[in-house]
Amino acid sequence: MELENKIKDPYKRPVISLRISITSRCNVNCLYCHHDGIMPQTEEMTADEIFRIAQVAREIGIRKIRLSGGEPLIRPDIVEIVEKISTMDFKDVSITTNGTLMERYAEKLVNAGLNRVNVSLDTLNPETYKFITTKNYLESAKNGIRAAAQAGMDPVKVNMVVMKDLNHEEIWDMFNFCKENNAVLQLIELLKTESCPDTEFIDQYHYEMEDLEEELAQAADKVKTRDFMQDRKKYYVDDGEIEIVKPMDNTEFCKNCTRLRITPDGKIKPCLLRNDNLVDIIGAIRRGEDMDELKKIFIDAIDNREPYYGGC
Repeated sequence: MELENKIKDPYKRPVISLRISITSRCNVNCLYCHHDGIMPQTEEMTADEIFRIAQVAREIGIRKIRLSGGEPLIRPDIVEIVEKISTMDFKDVSITTNGTLMERYAEKLVNAGLNRVNVSLDTLNPETYKFITTKNYLESAKNGIRAAAQAGMDPVKVNMVVMKDLNHEEIWDMFNFCKENNAVLQLIELLKTESCPDTEFIDQYHYEMEDLEEELAQAADKVKTRDFMQDRKKYYVDDGEIEIVKPMDNTEFCKNCTRLRITPDGKIKPCLLRNDNLVDIIGAIRRGEDMDELKKIFIDAIDNREPYYGGC
């Protein structure tokens, strides 16, 4: 299926990408993590089952695959998973990771067909890192970012959740670190979701980015608005790049949402912010259903997509 014939939901939103959570396990315990509403699982999909899901996605016209978790690099078969998916004609195969194991896997993943990576790193301060993650893996995460860039992943993006009085004063230090290591900095505004409704936590750590955006607009050599990415702004400053990721609780996010998700237990998740409309796909795969039936399950899930926030 060609790009111009992408499958669309009833709201005319093209479904371009699929994020597959291949594990709910993680080797850090970030204090803000809401797991995208995913509960810990005792059973994980096999590499072949993940490949089968990717096959169906490609058949209906999905063009991009992102592997996530939990921490996807915690799986010993991660290179095999990437290798299998990369045999198909996807425009892009990427991964989201905390970076702590990336130094070990970077070159192997690139050779297996991985195109790019997003690394979650919120601080360069060891004490702050331990407070956020409960671990002492900061140097491993930094080395993972360097290794990803050196292995040829492009782009390497660093996701920094900005938290008031915790790491907000490190933004420019993180920008310089990213620039030195050929990475793009993404500043993520803390948000409340159905799966993370802790208002007290949000109130304590939420950092309002309007003043920062004004500062960036004045300092930038160029500003680019990304279509189909919630009109997200990318600022080009002194040969470096900073992108602002605003909260998802808005109509602009929903209007431009082009993504489906798969939970670690093999359910299609049509909406990031909902857990009441999951569609089982792994059961059908394990029953040996053919491609036509698996495509129908995917298409039914897409046909039932609706914006979480109105106004689309």
